[in-house]
Amino acid sequence: MKQLTKAEEDIMQVLWQLKKANVKQIIEKLPEPKPAYNTVSTIVRILESKGFVDYEKKGKGHIYFPLLEKQDYSNQSINKLVDNYFQGSFKSMVSFFMKKNDINLNDLESVLKEIDKDTKK
Repeated sequence: MKQLTKAEEDIMQVLWQLKKANVKQIIEKLPEPKPAYNTVSTIVRILESKGFVDYEKKGKGHIYFPLLEKQDYSNQSINKLVDNYFQGSFKSMVSFFMKKNDINLNDLESVLKEIDKDTKK
């Protein structure tokens, strides 16, 4: 699966939130300073060519929608991070973030409870 650039990810975040939107609606949800209409339109077409987005015609325009769920992209991105920077070891990644972010045992225990709760669903 291809990676998203920062600009592409910003657009995808809006589409994941809205589910379906035209370029004008996407721009409305983006933070200031708002990008130009043509810029967003170009990025959406790039996302379409990468297989992240598709559209349906509505009048003279297009309504865009994501082809990939946010959760699926998140999982793929995390796996790539673990593979590229932590030799495929989630344990190494967690250890790294604990050390760098000075996470205490109570915080770690809370994270483990969340993981346990999510796996029981």
